Amino acid sequence: MTIACELCDAGAGDILVSTDQLRVILVDDANYPGFCRVIWNAHVKEMTDLSESERAVFMQAVWKVEAALREVMQPHKMNVASLGNMVPHLHWHLIPRYTDDAHFPNPIWAAARSDAGEQPALDARRLLLPQLRQIIISNFSS
Repeated sequence: MTIACELCDAGAGDILVSTDQLRVILVDDANYPGFCRVIWNAHVKEMTDLSESERAVFMQAVWKVEAALREVMQPHKMNVASLGNMVPHLHWHLIPRYTDDAHFPNPIWAAARSDAGEQPALDARRLLLPQLRQIIISNFSS
């Protein structure tokens, strides 16, 4: 039985960067503007399944995205996570976090705080997405 893998679909998502080995996706999450994923293109389950040089390429991409997120979005903290429990396909989540976000200080997968609502700060962060997009793209073209 073949299990479908949503991350194997190289055309899915808002693709900012696409190389032979990986792609960077800007996740459409209204509560977390700037949320990105770095996805290894080949269906691989664990980091140690990659060669040392492939791991270096993958992690360099993660750090480039993190640097762009920090520069543009100015988060209080970055969440960088590789979970893969539901989708056994290597990918990293990069999520800018703020003390006023809906889940802070808990993970975004936890229950939202009851005092969280639409905030002007969230709208201001959404306005930064075009600049973030440009910087991520330029970080991979140099």
